[in-house]
Amino acid sequence: MTTTPQRYVQEKAAASGSSFYYAFLFLPPAERAAITAFYAFCREVDDVVDETRDAGVAATKLAWWRQEVLASFGGHPSHPVTQALMPLAPRFSITQAHLLSVIEGCQMDLDQTRHLDYASLRRYCHLVAGVVGEVAATIFGRTQEQTIAYAHQLGLALQLTNIIRDVGDDARRGRIYLPISELQQFDVKAHELLKRSAPWGYSDRFTALMRFQAERAHRAYDEALALLPEDDRLKQKPGLMMANIYRTLLREIEADGFQVLHQRTSLTPMRKLWIALRTHWRGR
Repeated sequence: MTTTPQRYVQEKAAASGSSFYYAFLFLPPAERAAITAFYAFCREVDDVVDETRDAGVAATKLAWWRQEVLASFGGHPSHPVTQALMPLAPRFSITQAHLLSVIEGCQMDLDQTRHLDYASLRRYCHLVAGVVGEVAATIFGRTQEQTIAYAHQLGLALQLTNIIRDVGDDARRGRIYLPISELQQFDVKAHELLKRSAPWGYSDRFTALMRFQAERAHRAYDEALALLPEDDRLKQKPGLMMANIYRTLLREIEADGFQVLHQRTSLTPMRKLWIALRTHWRGR
């Protein structure tokens, strides 16, 4: 059976196992098609970095995606993801700059395995999560300009949660997203994280560092929710679903004592669906 672009992006989104998928289920068909295609694009370029061991090959693939974005907005998409996305892009104000920003964020992953300070990390989060949040909020149906600020702040909170959850997975790939200045502040050595096991990794110093990261993520969630205009709250329920799913995950990691070096904490699909349903019913 021939795979259509629409089927391809649907399978790409579902196969990722991401919490985003559960938030998409409650959208009207056109909005669901747009966010699914956009999310599939994000997964494609992110997979280039995560699944390609040779940095040179990964750089070549990202360069290909840049050309594909330019060709697609010129009317000639060749990949199933861009073929699914382009017919919907004008209606939902998805621009070439949005897609290139996501690629730029993935390029940062190739070019650096460390972030010297929080300012550097924020720049990375802006590209790989803030821009994604902005596009998603527009697809969901924002009417207020301030909703863009909410979406960027929520994207930051979600990405900070990802970074906390994935400390061990990232270390296995030789990457540390926790700012070097903050490792120094809490006297945690990079080699302790890269070893990913006791007695090197887990310590009171490491726990204090991770508690600092979690508190910052919680502040980002609170700040995001405070920025969301009441007029857009109903339309932005998918984003609120994501916030509730990810914040529940963050609290689980905290309750478990930040055991993130040797394992990856996750919520079951049924629990994610329940949180999404509860958010849908309660509207917050």
